[in-house]
Amino acid sequence: MLLTTISWILIALTLLPLWRNPAWWVRVLDFPRLQLSALLAITLIANAVKFDSLNRVAMATAAAALGCLVYQMWWILPYLRFAKREVKQSTSAPQRQSIGILIFNVLQSNRRSEDFLKLIEQHEPDLVVTLETDLWWQDRLADLEPRYPYSVKCPLDNLYGMHLYSRLPLEGSEIRFIIEPHVPSIHTQVLLRSGEAVRLHCLHPTPPVPHYTGQSEERDAELLVVGKSIGATNWPVIVTGDLNDVAWSETTRLFRKISGLLDPRVGRSMLNTFHTGYWFLRWPLDHVFHSSHFRLFQLKRLPSIGSDHFPVLVELVYECDGTGQQGLTADQDDHQLAEEKINAQAGSEA
Repeated sequence: MLLTTISWILIALTLLPLWRNPAWWVRVLDFPRLQLSALLAITLIANAVKFDSLNRVAMATAAAALGCLVYQMWWILPYLRFAKREVKQSTSAPQRQSIGILIFNVLQSNRRSEDFLKLIEQHEPDLVVTLETDLWWQDRLADLEPRYPYSVKCPLDNLYGMHLYSRLPLEGSEIRFIIEPHVPSIHTQVLLRSGEAVRLHCLHPTPPVPHYTGQSEERDAELLVVGKSIGATNWPVIVTGDLNDVAWSETTRLFRKISGLLDPRVGRSMLNTFHTGYWFLRWPLDHVFHSSHFRLFQLKRLPSIGSDHFPVLVELVYECDGTGQQGLTADQDDHQLAEEKINAQAGSEA
């Protein structure tokens, strides 16, 4: 009886996200698909050990659990190493055409700034994107300025501060509050050493958890406003940040369809970045998406340095030719759904 009850709870948790309710207690179930898959597999093994072909309830439960396991795995299989890669691997990273980015949600209360500076010195990225950075962090990161002369700074003490430091020239930099008046995003153009201009969007929308908005609507709208603006151009584009959403969620997939951007993790790894303190409860919240103008040289999670997020290092190579790199494709229903989500929040254009 206990095994049957647990199985049906897991089945319910699997099916609930099919309901497009933006409430946090629905949308948060997009996150633990790997964990739910593992638990469903355990219940199936337990059912097999004590299988009773005459017990119709047990047979129905096992069949439903198996269906849910297959469904959960459908979402996460693309992020396993045996899946087809969405972004081709570049075997070299010529300096004139490459761009290295280090992304880190520092955790505002974290005080290990010296460790972070050492990490930057070790890897020497072209761009450093920080999230949850307030004035305290801005003062500590001032040591970067001799080596990173270009910057965009938005220090806030509400967990949504954001900074961008760059070795490469920036043009037309803007800080925008697309949906919520306390949640900024950075939009700029980065000039590669080869002279190519790349649009960069740094985002950190609110998470769908009760002590923030309790809904996913604001997060979804911000992602889709940016995605829509990207989809209307053919510029080289990079979108990065803590999106407070997992790579396989319906919203992130819709963002990728609308924008046409690629996910370098597909066919490589999930790159789970949150939470550093719980190995059994981790998922990919920190993202890098890019247009087909780029190939991937390296993508890795860096060691924990006091935050609840791991830093992420990515190096992309501008090769212009996107042949063979195909992401998700939007249909008419996708565009309509995106418009509905954007209009519900009356978001401005990115």
